[in-house]
Order: sequence, then structure tokens, then C-alpha cells
Amino acid sequence: MWGTLALSAATFMNVLDSSIANVSLPAIAGDLGVSPNQGVWVITSFGVANAISVPLTGWLSQRFGQVRLFMASIILFIVTSWLCGLAPNMTTLIIFRILQGLAAGPLIPLSQTLLLSSYPKAMAGMAMALWSMTTLIAPVLGPLLGGWITDNISWPWIFYINIPVGIGSAFVTWAIFHKRESKTKKLPIDTIGLALLIIWVGALQVMLDIGQEHDWFHSGAVVALAIVAVVGLITFVIWELTEEHPVVDLTLFKRRNFWSGALALSIGYGLFFGNVVLLPLWLQQYMGYTATQAGMIMAPVGLMALIFSPIVGKNIHRVDPRRMAAFAFVVFALVLWMRSNFNTQADFKTILIPTIIQGVSMAFFFIPLVTLTLSGISPDRIPAASGLSNFARITAGSFGTSIATTIWQDRASLHHAQLADAVNTGSAATNSAMAGLASAGLTPEQALASINRLVDQQAYMLAASDVFYASALIFLALIPLVYLARPAKGGGAGSADAAAGAH
Repeated sequence: MWGTLALSAATFMNVLDSSIANVSLPAIAGDLGVSPNQGVWVITSFGVANAISVPLTGWLSQRFGQVRLFMASIILFIVTSWLCGLAPNMTTLIIFRILQGLAAGPLIPLSQTLLLSSYPKAMAGMAMALWSMTTLIAPVLGPLLGGWITDNISWPWIFYINIPVGIGSAFVTWAIFHKRESKTKKLPIDTIGLALLIIWVGALQVMLDIGQEHDWFHSGAVVALAIVAVVGLITFVIWELTEEHPVVDLTLFKRRNFWSGALALSIGYGLFFGNVVLLPLWLQQYMGYTATQAGMIMAPVGLMALIFSPIVGKNIHRVDPRRMAAFAFVVFALVLWMRSNFNTQADFKTILIPTIIQGVSMAFFFIPLVTLTLSGISPDRIPAASGLSNFARITAGSFGTSIATTIWQDRASLHHAQLADAVNTGSAATNSAMAGLASAGLTPEQALASINRLVDQQAYMLAASDVFYASALIFLALIPLVYLARPAKGGGAGSADAAAGAH
């Protein structure tokens, strides 16, 4: 029991870290003197580094032993969390977030492996159910804790709270598991493949992050990054397909269920995560919400998932997973369509309802899609397949975040220009507003600034609606992709990894 709690605590800490910073972005950006758009790098840098280290877990655990690697990951995660809290500027914070992401990679797969190895087969399902609850509770607590800490203490504490949790988890894990170390063997590491992976993923992510500030392909730096990303990707694919011990087993993409399932899972997760980051940014910057209030809006996303996930897990072998995944996409589309109808008068309850409904789609999203992705794969290839699908999903989450915030800014500029055209001396509404503000004691300059703030608020509201509406349409377009997979029987192999996906 203590072992389950310790392993779950490490997973909880990792999942919490991918959601706790979302509502704190405006505070972090403001404190470190950068734009909220640059603040998004705090999320994307962690995600990319985390994704890159996930496929390395198998090689590292065989080289150093599962328990030792797990302990090293926790200790490094504690140290990097502490450094993130101490970061004096954005550059340093991003470097420490990258290191934190690299340390976090092995935590989820290894916590599953150690947990399953310590229970008899008959109890494995129960153990995984307990473990998966932590991955569903963390997204509920993340925004609430992040918001409350940001408003009442200070944002560095969203990183410092990992320290006591990590120390407790490390202490108990070592006490229980150190005598059960797995056998180690020296295996060759595909250093060239790993270097190419870091180069192309890193170049693509940086390009997405800085593109807007540098006016996209009008900038030499952005063009150079795009070339590095494309050449790096092509070289990586050629190298991995010819390498005897590849860092990522790309031959898995020969399987129709794997590529269609992994693609649907990755695009869906990218859309979901991009919108999860965008909503609190919009609420805090343009709707006057505090970080705590934004956290309260985001938190219920895990509640329905908590209720429905056990039901989905129990019935996954009775119902076609493709139907469940298609249902999840329809609910996601409904939620985003509801959000696309928000206006600046939307109250707390109106904004909260779609978040609650979204929890239903989360329960029907992860478990069925991972079951489909891993169906028919031999047990010896499950770790490689699970690592690759997790890598694709986490990377897509980072890309989705950058793309959603970039499109939001671009659409807001467009809407602002269109709305500003209507603000002129020939407009009766403008003259009436100016007269009203003048009678309230504002100078003409102050009155114009006040009207500009209103135009800004409307522009960003319309831009958010555009992103929500487009995301809803893409979710509906993903349904045929799911049906390209052959029906999968049962969720045994996939259900454990599905739980890991539940953040």
C-alpha cells in the first residue's frame, strides 16, 4: 500500500506540473518582464523535454536498473523544481524547465512498471485503477493550487511544493523497492538518433514559439529553424529505419492501428492542451479573472473523468473502442462549440459548464485510443510502442499550445483592426461613448485609451471564439481517422498506458 502511494505521489507530482503553471502564466510573465505569449514557453519547454526523455526510459532502465533510475528521476525533479522557483529571469526559468522535463520523462512509465511488478496478476487491475486516479486528480488540483498559490503566496511556490512530495516519495520508494532492483545489462545507445531527435523537435518547437514575434518566414532565424527541423526530421527517419538499436522504433508505424490511433491521440491531445492553456490566459488578461478564479474554472475538467474512467475501463472489452473515441471527439467538439459562443458578458457559471462536460470526453478519449493504438502488438514491443505514442502525444501538446496562442494573437490583431475602423468621429456610437466618458471627467486621450481597452477585450474574445470553433471542427474531422483502425478486442495491454495518458 505504501509503495502504491509513493509511486502514485511521484506520478501525481509530474502530472501536476504539466497543469499547475497554466493559470500562473500571466503572473510569471509579468514578474519576469516578458509578454504572456513568451510566458507560454514555460509550458512548451517542459513538454518537449519530457517527450524526448520518455522513449529513453527503456534503455536507461536496462542500463542502470529500474529502481535506481526512478530514484535519480525523482531527485533530479526535486532539484530542478527548486531551481525553477529560484529562476531570476525567463531564460533561466526555461533552461530549468527543460531540465525538469528531462528528469520527469521516466517517472510515469517506471511508476507503472514498478507497481505492476509488486502486485500479483489478480491484483494488477486494482493497483492500476488506484494509480490512475492520481493522474486524474492532479489536473483537478493543478489549476486550483496554481491559482491559489499565485494569488496568495507567489508563483515560485508552484514549483517548491514538489520538494516535500518528492522527498516523501523518494524515501518510501527506496525503503520498499531497493531490494527488488531489476537486472542491468550494457546496451548500445543510439546517440546519433537521439541527437537528431533533439535537433528536429527542438528546432520545430522554437520556430513555433518565436515565429509570431519575428514575423514568421520574413525572418531569417525562423527560416533557418524551419530548414533545420525539416532536414533533421528526414535524416532522423532515414537513420532510425536503418539503425540496429533505434532510440524510437519507427517500424511500428507500419501497423495501421498504431499510426491511426497515435495520430488521432496526438492531434486530439494537441487541440485539448492548446485550449486548456488558452482559456485561463484569456480569462485573466481580458475578463478580469484572478488566477484563483481561472483555476476554479479549469479544475472541474477532471471530475467527470474521475467518475467515467472506471466505467470505460471496465467496458472497454465489451464496446468497440472506436465508438468510444468517436463519442469523445463529438463531446470535445460540443464543448469547444459552446466556448465559441461566449461573449464578454459571459458569467462564471456559463464559462464553467463546458469545462465540466469536457471531463466526460477525457474519460472516453485516452483509454479507448491507447487500447486501439497498442492492440495486436506483441508484449515485447509494448514498451517501445507505449514510449513512442507517449512521445508523440506530449510533443503534440507542446506544439498545440504554441499554435493555439499564436493563432489567438494573430486573429486578435485582425479583429482589432476591423473594430478600430468603426471607431471614428463620423460614428454616432463613438461620439456618444466619448461624450459619456468626458462627462465622467476623462480627457479625450483617456477616453480614447478606455475605448481602445474595450476594443482589445472584444478583439481577443472574438479571436478566442475563432480558435475554439476551428478546434471543434478539427475534432469532428478526426472521427474518420479513428475508423481507419481495425476494431480492437479488449484493453489489457493498453489500459495501463491509458491511465498514464490521463493528463
